[in-house]
Amino acid sequence: MTDIIQEQIIEEFSMFDDWLDKYDYLISLSDSLPVIDPSHKTEQYIIEGCQSRVWVDARLEEGKVYYSADSDAIIVKGILALLIRAMEGRTAREIVDLDLYFMEAIGLQENLSPTRGNGVIATIKQMKLFALAFTTKSE
Repeated sequence: MTDIIQEQIIEEFSMFDDWLDKYDYLISLSDSLPVIDPSHKTEQYIIEGCQSRVWVDARLEEGKVYYSADSDAIIVKGILALLIRAMEGRTAREIVDLDLYFMEAIGLQENLSPTRGNGVIATIKQMKLFALAFTTKSE
């Protein structure tokens, strides 16, 4: 099943021929990252397994999940902005069940170092765990 937001992301990345341009675009996306509350930049919110420091938080508002995040690496901030864009504003159940196919379609995973790729996987897992916790609360 196609997803409008993921299709938009794929279309945006298709405008670039090489990965240097795509990295530049990722860096520019870092400006759109929803800012995490400074009080949440603690060990409790840090993602284990990331090469750089990454913090993610989530909240449930009117049945929809919204995220905020930060990282000390600019490219990771861009990746976080993409993940948040693809996942937030949905119900917790939709997020738990969401297939993030845009990552493969734009070649993201294969163009990251193995440690950074593992960090992305850990981040997605944590974002889905937040959503899973919200489904448990609402069911």
